[in-house]
Amino acid sequence: MGSIITIDVLLEHEKDATREVLVESYEQFKDSYENTEVWNTYIEEIRSSVDNPNLDRILIAKSNDNILGTLQIFSSSKEAYDRPELEINTPIVRLLAVHPSARGKGVAKELLKVSIKYAKQKGAKSLYLHTTDKMSDAIRLYEWLGFQRDPSKEFYKFNTLVKCYRFDITE
Repeated sequence: MGSIITIDVLLEHEKDATREVLVESYEQFKDSYENTEVWNTYIEEIRSSVDNPNLDRILIAKSNDNILGTLQIFSSSKEAYDRPELEINTPIVRLLAVHPSARGKGVAKELLKVSIKYAKQKGAKSLYLHTTDKMSDAIRLYEWLGFQRDPSKEFYKFNTLVKCYRFDITE
């Protein structure tokens, strides 16, 4: 891999660069949305997500001072999605993003490994995340890391099934 990837907690002065990584990484899905209005709503949610007061933490992957990727961790489904009815009261990963120029270098894998370690440190029995079929490469990574589908925690957004994956933490 030519350079070392480090995972850190987002600092205030890194928010704008992280916002750009999020937008640029999700841009690939623009044409898969049924209309421009739905896409614009989604990308604005992504853009403003770094300022969400319900966040537990945001992790960033860096090489030197360049932000390559990011993900967000919430402590429950209420904080992550305003969906307490999902009854997830353990850490949830949201908005995993890797800048297009950094893909294939293990950035997402490292972010997820640190997330699992963090959930374990918090005493959680599981780590959850949600995704859609549009993100097939990400789903392959989740399954490769040991995440298993949990249909009991799924929901619809913008007429799209949001699939749930759970990583069970062992001692």
